Amino acid sequence: MSEKADGADRRKPGRPRQDGDLQEAILDAAERAFADYGFSGTKIRDIAATAGVNAGLIRYYFGSKSDLFDEVFRRRGGVVAGNRHVLLDRLLEECPSPSVEQIIRAYLKPQWDIKHSGEGGAAFVRLQARLHAEPEEHALRLRREVYDASVRRYVSALADVLPELPRSTISLRMTFLVGTYMFMLNDLGRLSDMTDGQIAALDMGEMLDELVRFLSAGLRAPLA
Repeated sequence: MSEKADGADRRKPGRPRQDGDLQEAILDAAERAFADYGFSGTKIRDIAATAGVNAGLIRYYFGSKSDLFDEVFRRRGGVVAGNRHVLLDRLLEECPSPSVEQIIRAYLKPQWDIKHSGEGGAAFVRLQARLHAEPEEHALRLRREVYDASVRRYVSALADVLPELPRSTISLRMTFLVGTYMFMLNDLGRLSDMTDGQIAALDMGEMLDELVRFLSAGLRAPLA
C-alpha cells in the first residue's frame, strides 16, 4: 500500500468510523457534564474536550446546547418511561387486580435499574434531580414530554384499586411520591443522622422495599 493511500485511510483524532459511536460518546460526555454542573454551568467546549471532538461537530449533530440537553434527557428518560409501560402491562396481564404495592414497585423499579446500570445511569439520575428542581417552562415541558404518558397510566391503575379516593387526590399523592423517591434515589437522606448511626446506608433492594411500603401507605391514607 502506498504512503498516500495509507494516509488517506487514516481518520482524524476523535472521529470514530461510525457516526453512532461518535454521537454516543458526545451524549455520554454531555450527560456527565450536565449532571455535575447543571445546564448553566456546562460549556459545549468542555463537553467537546471530554468526548475528544471539536465543538462544531457537537453543533452539527445536536444543534444548540439546549437541544443537546434535551437529547441527553430523552435518551435514558425514554428508557425509564418505556420500562414503566412494560412493567405495568406485565403486571396487569398477570394480576388483573394488583395491590398498591405492586403498582408502586413497577413504577419505581426502572429508576433503580437505571441508577445501578453503571456510571452513565448514575449520572442521569443526578441530572434528572437537577431538572426536577428547575421551575422553568423548558424543564416542565421536557418532563411532561418524557414522563407524563406513563404517569397517567399509573394514576389510572391506582384509581382502579383505590376507588374510595378521587383521582385528583391520587394525582396529588403521586407528586409527593416523585419528590420522595427522587430525594432518596440521589442519596440525599441523612440515614445515619436520623437513626443515631444505627443505619448508615441501605442497599438497592432494601431501599426500594422500604420506599414501596412507605409510599403505598401514603397513597392509601383515608381522606380527612
